[in-house]
Amino acid sequence: MISRSILLLLWYTGVTHGNLALVTLYKDRPLLRAMALNTAELECCYEVKGVTVEPIWVVSVIMTNGTKRYLETTQVAIDDQRVTPERAKAPKEGLPCYILKVREVDMNDTGLYRCLLNHTSLYSYINTHGTFLQVYKPMPKFLNISEKAKNSIILTEAILLLLCVLVPGIPLLCKTKKQNKQEKKKGEEENIYEGLNLDDFDSTYHQIQRSQVFGPYQDVGNVLGEDIQLEKP
Repeated sequence: MISRSILLLLWYTGVTHGNLALVTLYKDRPLLRAMALNTAELECCYEVKGVTVEPIWVVSVIMTNGTKRYLETTQVAIDDQRVTPERAKAPKEGLPCYILKVREVDMNDTGLYRCLLNHTSLYSYINTHGTFLQVYKPMPKFLNISEKAKNSIILTEAILLLLCVLVPGIPLLCKTKKQNKQEKKKGEEENIYEGLNLDDFDSTYHQIQRSQVFGPYQDVGNVLGEDIQLEKP
């Protein structure tokens, strides 16, 4: 039993290395996201020495059966209206490429798409690395409005924002300007008295007070024993 298992393992290893020597695979795109109802293009590039092998497109989908999950691989149903295989015009690194075009994709098209190569020159069939197709639905718009309406809303918001800044700002500017004028006027009034001698004001004040008491003229006869100081009229 053990010897049979070893022989089968050696045979499978030889088959695998034999196929790899005959087939050159180009790296596939790992993931392709497509929005629902759009067109998805899946691609695989390879070359088999000496022969031309048309690919068989297969898709692997994770299935759920109760609590069990398993991978189910089936051949892609070709439909001329929606699913069509094509030959790419431009090769990649000298390798011919093949395209599977899926139109109006839906959620059921999600899966791992690969090219299966089966030919008499090969010891067994070969699968390419594959591309996982993920189909998604766009998030619904909260407000389905046109671009023109959006621009009008943005313009209105800008005007309101400008008014919110100007309305409280203009009175504040006027108040500040008025305060500046008052401070400037006060400073000018203070500058009027600069350079004046306060002693001069004091002597003048006493002279006025004395003239009011004694009058503009003095009676010399009434002043005895005192220094006579005549007031000038």
